[in-house]
Amino acid sequence: MLVVHAEFPIDPEKRDEALDLIRELAEQSRAEDGVIDYQVATDIDDPNLFRFTEQYEDEAAFGAHAETDHFGTFESALPDLLAGEPDVTRFEVDSASEVEL
Repeated sequence: MLVVHAEFPIDPEKRDEALDLIRELAEQSRAEDGVIDYQVATDIDDPNLFRFTEQYEDEAAFGAHAETDHFGTFESALPDLLAGEPDVTRFEVDSASEVEL
């Protein structure tokens, strides 16, 4: 499994535009083959910081995601929406299990 964690600081004046694009991106991405989970949330202290947590079955699914129209649309718009540098980290995961609380 491949997990991607990304943080995008969005310009407050561009937040509504970014929100529309992010909603579309998340909705379309969740429907892709090989996507296990695709979640987006805002930071509790900064509503203009968007955090993406993405899970893919494998590298091929992640690569296919990067080639979709909805990803391309978001990627093209992103430089104009940002208020700072994005932070993107990928993890290759051999196993995962639920944690009981």
